[in-house]
Amino acid sequence: MREGLFIKKNIDKWKQYQYEPATDPDEMAGQFTELVNDLGYSRTFYPHSKVTQYLNGLASRIYLGIYRNKKEEASRIVRFWKTELPLVVRKYHREILYSFLIFVLFAILAAFSAAHDETFVRGVMGDRYVDMTEDNISRGDPFGVYKSQDPLSMFTWIAVHNIKIAFMVFVSGFVLSIGSVWQLFNNGVMLGAFQYYFFAKGLGWQSILVIWIHGTLEISSIIIAGGAGLVLGNSILFPGTYKRLDSLKRGAKDGLKMMIGLVPVFILAAFLEGFVTRYSKMPVWLSLLILLSSLSFITWYFVIYPIGLERKMRSRPTTELS
Repeated sequence: MREGLFIKKNIDKWKQYQYEPATDPDEMAGQFTELVNDLGYSRTFYPHSKVTQYLNGLASRIYLGIYRNKKEEASRIVRFWKTELPLVVRKYHREILYSFLIFVLFAILAAFSAAHDETFVRGVMGDRYVDMTEDNISRGDPFGVYKSQDPLSMFTWIAVHNIKIAFMVFVSGFVLSIGSVWQLFNNGVMLGAFQYYFFAKGLGWQSILVIWIHGTLEISSIIIAGGAGLVLGNSILFPGTYKRLDSLKRGAKDGLKMMIGLVPVFILAAFLEGFVTRYSKMPVWLSLLILLSSLSFITWYFVIYPIGLERKMRSRPTTELS
């Protein structure tokens, strides 16, 4: 193909790329691919032509645009974890507090019921689990259930299972928050009965040192998921000045952000349960270190840091004006 025909055939496309640059990353990538093809053809047949220089410059500009978008995307991810998610969590601290109180109340009621009814624990946890645990206790390994699978399989199954439970707690908020309260009831009763069982067997302190290695992150995340469910349900019940549909969209968006923030926490909890909890006879100091580190992280990232960040954001305009 002669150079003039090559230019005539493609000049309109090149001008569009030059004067009407794409903003969508996929479209930008498609334009870059086409320009690279045209540039390759031009370099092959017109290596010293001005059109080759022109295409090289145009392709370089689009490439820099793609690279800039990637950097912005990376900074967007950092901003989500550093600013966006903590501010959303701070906005709904009240709902998370309600979720915590509801969960703890049901757990206490379950422990009280188990103390006055010997059949309660079996009714909640099932005969099979109780019989297996009693068999493990008789063999001197009360927490043998955490060694029943290989670590990787256990980690994978627990991570998927707990994330599914958390999203069920969240999505149940669509039922006017009652669904999330019901899910908190189920999980709270199970924890209360489970924990009381070990205290009744004289294994209370040992169960805390073993089970709460992963349970600190896991239970905290379930409670926060309950708060996200209340956010979703309350957006329907109490739309405020918004239309109910707009309020629901806002509540669903904020609740989903909270749930996304919990996914890494569940994965870490599953890792601890699959790979660490099985060492039930580890030194007390090491168990306490893991447990307290988990509790400190949850308290800092979901309570202290959001409060401090909100105060900092509020004071920033005043600081700038001064």
